[in-house]
Amino acid sequence: MKEILVLYYSQHGAVRQMAQLVARGIEQSPGARARVRTVPRVSPVCEAIESAVPDTGAPYAELQDLEECAALALGSPTRFGNMAAPLKHFLDSTSGLWLRGALAGKPAAVFTSTSTLHGGQETTLISMMLPLLHHGMLIVGLPYSEAELTSTTSGGTPYGASHVAGAASDRALTEDERKLCIALGKRLAAVTIKL
Repeated sequence: MKEILVLYYSQHGAVRQMAQLVARGIEQSPGARARVRTVPRVSPVCEAIESAVPDTGAPYAELQDLEECAALALGSPTRFGNMAAPLKHFLDSTSGLWLRGALAGKPAAVFTSTSTLHGGQETTLISMMLPLLHHGMLIVGLPYSEAELTSTTSGGTPYGASHVAGAASDRALTEDERKLCIALGKRLAAVTIKL
């Protein structure tokens, strides 16, 4: 059984929902299962603002989760066309894994949510790919054989699944966005099993 880490940060809940859908796609793939983890918020001051264990939802990720996984699905909301600081903060702590090549050769996929249609979805997805490429991971995207990529009027890119949450972060995932999240999980699982 190949265990795939679904690691995300979510502030308003959309990325968390996407992570659950990606995990569903993984779980629908024979021979694969999902391990869902999140990261805590970070503070601009030097004191911790989050407890060591989250009150609800997925447990916080540890470096061991990355080392043990057969593949990684990474999700973040967009912050000025980039991944959110909490996820970047966690990834910045992985230099020990990089030194050992612990992630090299493992497949990875990315997903994001933005407030607006042109709010930096693709640049955010690419910003998440960069540290994964430095780790030697193999990036898996969404091919145009997924019909929703050409029919969506909201989120969805060949770089990874995406969602348009609206300025108030109150838009539900569209059916196309939901299908693309599940498809991303299935594709990542299929590639992982083949490798």
